Amino acid sequence: MSFEVEQLTLHEQFEQLMQSSDKIAMRDFLNDQNISDVADLINEYPDYEAQIIANMAIHRAVSVFKILDVGAQKRIIKELPSFKTAELLNELPADDRTDFLEELPKEVIRDLIKLLDPEERKVTLSLLGYPEDSVGRLMTPDYVYVYAYDTVEDVFATIRKFAKNSETIDVIYIINERGELADDLRIRDVILAAPDKRVDELLDGRVVALNVNDDQEHASQVFKMNNRVALPVTDDNNILLGIVTIDDMLWVANEEFSEDMQKIGGTEALDAPYLDIPFFTLIQKRVGWLIVLFLSEMLTATAMAYFSDEIQKAVVLAIFVPLIMSSGGNSGSQASTLIIQAMAVGEVSLADWWRVMRREVFSGITLGGILGVIGFFRICIWHLLMTHGVIQDLYGPYWLLIAFTVGFSLIGVVLWGTLSGSMLPLILKRLGADPAASSAPFVATLVDVTGLVIYFSVAYLFLRGILL
Repeated sequence: MSFEVEQLTLHEQFEQLMQSSDKIAMRDFLNDQNISDVADLINEYPDYEAQIIANMAIHRAVSVFKILDVGAQKRIIKELPSFKTAELLNELPADDRTDFLEELPKEVIRDLIKLLDPEERKVTLSLLGYPEDSVGRLMTPDYVYVYAYDTVEDVFATIRKFAKNSETIDVIYIINERGELADDLRIRDVILAAPDKRVDELLDGRVVALNVNDDQEHASQVFKMNNRVALPVTDDNNILLGIVTIDDMLWVANEEFSEDMQKIGGTEALDAPYLDIPFFTLIQKRVGWLIVLFLSEMLTATAMAYFSDEIQKAVVLAIFVPLIMSSGGNSGSQASTLIIQAMAVGEVSLADWWRVMRREVFSGITLGGILGVIGFFRICIWHLLMTHGVIQDLYGPYWLLIAFTVGFSLIGVVLWGTLSGSMLPLILKRLGADPAASSAPFVATLVDVTGLVIYFSVAYLFLRGILL
């Protein structure tokens, strides 16, 4: 309750200051707030977002700008005066500036780069020259490095001289005269060492580095496995180019998660917040998959037409078509989602395909058996109620055979669904495609068609010569 009152007071103070037009008071007020609180004000009062940034001290304005959505960032840059935009962009860390610029049209990037100082422009163009979604787009060239022959006292002198612009000094990097990465050193080890101790006496030779062309998702996995707050980035010749920090990896992980969720839902990945995407762009992102799924579902209609004679002979079979199709689709969607998530976090790789298949065979049989038993007893209970005149008779004298048909069909369809849902992401990964593209709707459509074939094939085995 106290938090809500505090937030209400904050909003009231902001509204009063906006009405008073006292810029000095507004500046003092904004500079006294937490960065997250200022970001909340921007989200709450979008009409004043550019004014809020313009009225803050530049270093705090940069801190707020970094954590805003891309849509808000674009609007602020569009509304700010050019001199304020130049000040903001020049103050932004190189990696955050690159991350923002790559979301803009090329002609806008060209205009904004002209506002940068010569040195910042050179760094930005260098980072933008790396492939999209590569580690090179994330790294910052501001870091602290020393040489192996330096003493601990020399290291502290270097930190005092150069660390002001560095994004982090938790890790110090050791290079040789050619600029090649030799090792890294945690600041904790430096602090605890004697001043006259040489750096090479503190090294353990277990440096972990990223290549500048590595995929960002791969980099995220390396961070996770090595428990680091920062990692060095080298080129193919082991020349140290920059560092990537954990805050960048958190953004990457969030973006990758959002993309995977959208793809699993059956749409192309959105490259901007939902509410900021133009209407026709949103339609374009969604219509492709819908057309593919619609055309795929036509195969279901074809399968129904193929078994039309069986349906005419035994209309009762049509009653259970939705039940069979939905059970197979649901099991396939479950398996697909589980495998995609496991692959995304590194729990499952292509080499594990046999273990996954074996596991899903047993899972499919068990889950299908559970649903099959439920389906079997559902028909039995229904028939019992029919014989006592409670409800109308639907199944006739062959109710037991129909119950067996539904029960065994559910085992087969659920088994096929789990196998399809688990294997399709691995197959796509093996072919070099995105596993998330094997979305739940796609798997469901695939299982719908094959589920009908399984259902009517089982029905033919049980009811041949009787109803079929």
